[in-house]
Amino acid sequence: MDLENQNRVKDLAEKHGAENVVVVFGAAEAESAGLSAETVTNGDPTFAGPLAGVQLGLAVYHAVEPEFKEAVDSDVYEEQVSMMEMVLDVDEIIEEMTSIRNDFSKY
Repeated sequence: MDLENQNRVKDLAEKHGAENVVVVFGAAEAESAGLSAETVTNGDPTFAGPLAGVQLGLAVYHAVEPEFKEAVDSDVYEEQVSMMEMVLDVDEIIEEMTSIRNDFSKY
């Protein structure tokens, strides 16, 4: 996650309260999604960005996870996301995101 996006997430969590912020990722690989999710939950693991040492504990999901799919309009999901389900390793993404939520999310 680049420094600009880290700063945006940090500002939103401060402005609206971390309990009111949900971050949805769309990365094509589980490892990339997991690293970004770890950054906004447990802090920047590279210790280089605005979230270095900042444990926001935010709720995090990937766009292909069932929880997200159930929360959005089915027509929009079908149009915007469903095609990606065919080419991504959805099970690996779900496993990675679930692990990050279990380990670091507070909300």
